[in-house]
Amino acid sequence: EGLKILERCRAKTGVKIVTEVMETDEVEAVGDSADIVQIGTRNMQNYALLRRVGKLRKPILLKRGMASTLKEWLMAAEYILAGGNSEVILCERGVRTFNDHSRNTLDLSVVPPLKALSHLPVVIDPSHGTGKRAHVPPMTLASLACGAHGALLEIHPDPDKAMSDGLQTIDFPTFEKLMGQLRELAKPLGVT
Repeated sequence: EGLKILERCRAKTGVKIVTEVMETDEVEAVGDSADIVQIGTRNMQNYALLRRVGKLRKPILLKRGMASTLKEWLMAAEYILAGGNSEVILCERGVRTFNDHSRNTLDLSVVPPLKALSHLPVVIDPSHGTGKRAHVPPMTLASLACGAHGALLEIHPDPDKAMSDGLQTIDFPTFEKLMGQLRELAKPLGVT
């Protein structure tokens, strides 16, 4: 039923669908419905699942495990690539540390070495990475400065009424302001 809802949403809005698959026996069904299939942080080392999505001919968004090293993350991507799927997107979504000021520590220092070691695109998820909407804009700007290829942002017209993740979700005016700031920051960085 959930996959039918996704298909109706795409038909109605034209927005591409990214959704997570958690079970190996659901890979094909999710692959048929989603535009991008996500492997979440808790499944980054689920090798059976990684091998299965490697057989899909659809982009795979591989979120970094919450306690995974750069090498472990790249090795997880290799499981997908070995299956013949070359469309892997790496997503930094924060790692567990001793901090108590945000949900996770968004490790932007991983972007330059990832880009040096791999040809795969790297995106940042500051919403999950920090868990706090006030931190999302500055971390998104920092992700552009460190060389990330993109960012995943949670946006809602009224984040306080969002059914999930409201505390890390920005509203439309904040998103519009952030987009303007990103365009301005891109100029001196030479990013198009």
